[in-house]
Amino acid sequence: MVSAVVYPLSGTADLSRIEAPVTFKAYLLCGFAAFGGIFFGYDTGWMSGVLGMPYFITLYTGLQYNYETGEPVDVPKTEFGLPSSQKSLMTSILSCGTFFGALIAGDVADFLGRRPTIIIGCLVFCVGCILEIISTNQEVLFVMGRLVSGVGVGFISAVIILYMAEVAPRKVRGALVSGYQFCITLGILLANCVTYASSNRNDTGSYRIPVGVQFLWAIILGIGLFILPESPRYYVMKGKIDLAARSLSQVRGQPLDSDYIKDELAEIVANHEYEMQIIPQTSYIGSWIACFQGSLRKGNSNLRRTLLGSGMQMMQQLTGINFIFYFGTTFFQQLGTIQNPFFISLVTTLVNVLSTPISFIAVEKLGRRVLLNWGGVGMVITQFIVAIVGVTEGRPEAQNDAAVKVMIAFICIYIFCFASTWGPVGWVIIGECFPLPIRSRGVGISTACNWFWNCIIAVITPYMVGNTPGSANLGPRVFFIWGSLCIGSTLFAYFLVPEMKGLTLEQIDTMMEETTPRKSRSWKPTSTFAAQMGRVRDEKGSANQQEFAPESEP
Repeated sequence: MVSAVVYPLSGTADLSRIEAPVTFKAYLLCGFAAFGGIFFGYDTGWMSGVLGMPYFITLYTGLQYNYETGEPVDVPKTEFGLPSSQKSLMTSILSCGTFFGALIAGDVADFLGRRPTIIIGCLVFCVGCILEIISTNQEVLFVMGRLVSGVGVGFISAVIILYMAEVAPRKVRGALVSGYQFCITLGILLANCVTYASSNRNDTGSYRIPVGVQFLWAIILGIGLFILPESPRYYVMKGKIDLAARSLSQVRGQPLDSDYIKDELAEIVANHEYEMQIIPQTSYIGSWIACFQGSLRKGNSNLRRTLLGSGMQMMQQLTGINFIFYFGTTFFQQLGTIQNPFFISLVTTLVNVLSTPISFIAVEKLGRRVLLNWGGVGMVITQFIVAIVGVTEGRPEAQNDAAVKVMIAFICIYIFCFASTWGPVGWVIIGECFPLPIRSRGVGISTACNWFWNCIIAVITPYMVGNTPGSANLGPRVFFIWGSLCIGSTLFAYFLVPEMKGLTLEQIDTMMEETTPRKSRSWKPTSTFAAQMGRVRDEKGSANQQEFAPESEP
């Protein structure tokens, strides 16, 4: 066990030296951490395909299917499917588990560390997969497996963002955290490929193969995290400055005695001291209450930050994107105008994957606000076009193939608008907006909010578009709803989301205190936290400076 030692660290007042130059190692480290998005994406993607598989439908409904002709027996093609209630339960229960997993993950990450929490999430996830695989027509067992898997995904989705935001260099932090969203889209694509390949199997392998592939992602991420360093900001929060120095040296690819390491560590420590004066350590309950303290009028209040992070995740879900990836296959089947719904779902997923890398460059060149605002406008326009065409020339009785192609085209453009803007930037914002004392809980609350609204959408959407008794059967008209909600998302981004491009996590604290979201793009830092806290060394670099004597990590 390493004792907590507080070093009288001194840093620099030079804003250009508070972080080491970006190295290839930093890209590799964050790139591997982003692999956790595979869990999120794959688990989102395979469910859509499995719900439309003939064998799975027969297993849970008793409706028969002729595999030679490719047609259901004794029922119309548009009515061959699971009831809305079953689709709702099987899909939404995952999000229920992830909601609680994300909330719990914040506490575990502060107690054990970021890395062990993600590894625990991988183990829990595997238990859930086992329950899903061993179920046959046992709905309770399958649902329980989805719930347990959700807890594991909740651990991973919350803490991966926290970890990446804390270790990524400020100049490319947005691009690297966007890699998490790219891995989500890649996971969805992989899931669609696997379900497309196994969709016509007349045995349990049709759905067990897509479920079983998930073990591979858990093994890769779990083993890899034994190699990655712990977050240096976690060690600072725990008072283990020696271990923080060693971890920062590994993350930045610099020698332990480098001035870059000393200056950045001094800045992190000084910022933590400053934040602790504002957010003192209290009881366990008090630490949660701290996330909701402060005034809504004050830009850097904890309440304002929590509402920003939670609101960002809520608005991301209300764009309706998971309607496509959760229920795309069954929705295209119900339209009755698309010959191969599985293939169209694969195409929309491919668009999602190819569009996301655009954000890697755009989020750092154009900034967070520009992407959110213009992405929101694009989603509003494309969704209303899909809805208008769908209720006119795109109706099944119109038999207008050109109109159907227009709908599919604009659904793909809508996915492009989301995948290159709101998809990645939503995760970037929550990783950046919280101060260190409440960061793990703030990110956990925001991620839980994502999964809460994800769950709500998964519950109600089958009833909105389903054609079974008790469902609204909105069909393409549902895009009027998503388009209207996208207007709210765009207004939220314009008025409430500040620009954080190019700033350290510590500088973001100052920016949110000194300016408003609409004026944040022009804000520039004027001093370091080391200078504010009186921790600046003299020109010779000797005053107040104590050399590190790091101990080994336990």
